[in-house]
Amino acid sequence: MVITINDTDEKRAIARKVLEDLTEWFEVEDSREGFIRDCADWTFLAAKNDGNITGFLCLKETGNATVELAVMGVMKGYHRNGVGRELVEKAKEAARADGYEFMQVKTVQMGMYEDYDRTNLFYISCGFRELEVFPLLWDEANPCQIYVMSLK
Repeated sequence: MVITINDTDEKRAIARKVLEDLTEWFEVEDSREGFIRDCADWTFLAAKNDGNITGFLCLKETGNATVELAVMGVMKGYHRNGVGRELVEKAKEAARADGYEFMQVKTVQMGMYEDYDRTNLFYISCGFRELEVFPLLWDEANPCQIYVMSLK
């Protein structure tokens, strides 16, 4: 089940719990803490199973027609069980309902790291398509791949 969370403290607590379970992807503490801090201002969707948090996804506006999947995480014990896909589907519904026409997501370019290759394949399987790679947006070791999808 995916629900919208509006309480600032609850958003941050959920984000902390999930992101600290995923330090392989969110290993830079300053970056992880930034997501935890900033998620309070974004649309926040949480996945639950039997009352336990299994994952979350945040959307932030990046333009008058575009929303970004800014951060997403699924607890390791729930990987490959449809939680991420359900979060993305609910995010698409929420973004459409708010009048957005496009959704984007940034990740590390395919071919750099096996863990991120799985992430890329997940986004592609959800309907995202390659837009552009920015080789130095983050740093040389982490070229930024931007994927987009139409919400129409």
